[in-house]
Amino acid sequence: MKIQVKVKPNAKQQKIEELEDGSLVISLKSPPVDGKANEELIKLLAKKYQVSKSQISIQSGLSSRNKLIEIVN
Repeated sequence: MKIQVKVKPNAKQQKIEELEDGSLVISLKSPPVDGKANEELIKLLAKKYQVSKSQISIQSGLSSRNKLIEIVN
């Protein structure tokens, strides 16, 4: 399964919003430094979809706010 995600780092609280087109807007507490926001994103998605962190990968947008995430079941 592939998901379009827009990340908002340095937010006051973590939250996941689902848009009508199926993409997600995810607010993260972590700053976008040294991959911390990406780590938090993967952890949050693993919890939401109840899969292990190793089943989630960032296909594109590693250093961008807009990312393409792949979840392998």
